[in-house]
Amino acid sequence: MHTFRVSVGIECSMTSSKGRTHAVPPLRIARPTDRLDAMVAFYRDAIGLAVLGSFDDHDGVDGVMLGFAGALWHLELTHTRGHVVGRAPNADHLLVLYLPDDSDFTSAVQRMETSGHRPVASLNPYWDRCGRTYEDPDGYRVVFAHSAPPV
Repeated sequence: MHTFRVSVGIECSMTSSKGRTHAVPPLRIARPTDRLDAMVAFYRDAIGLAVLGSFDDHDGVDGVMLGFAGALWHLELTHTRGHVVGRAPNADHLLVLYLPDDSDFTSAVQRMETSGHRPVASLNPYWDRCGRTYEDPDGYRVVFAHSAPPV
């Protein structure tokens, strides 16, 4: 098992909870919110991410991890009790999901619209040309790019 120490002296494991060691470390995108329930509903029901785990009152923090089972990344939404984080600082804070397959893209767009979400204009017009952009309850944007990832 590979371990590393972060600067505060906490020992962390590079072995997943499933016992696998990854050559490429998994990525957690952590985003605080004042609207945990609304954000979970948006990312689970409208975007289509699965709830991978959750916790309540871990030192005053509640959280939910969402993503795709087996992927090396997930989105963690957290709410710290008694702390206000507000909305996204601007319209160019994006998560981009690349959906090159026509049926996957169409299904994602239909799921958003069925959930009551309409596309918004992107700050960068590139995203309007190659996909659809939606805004979450905190004002952060999610793009469904109808293309293969560039890298």
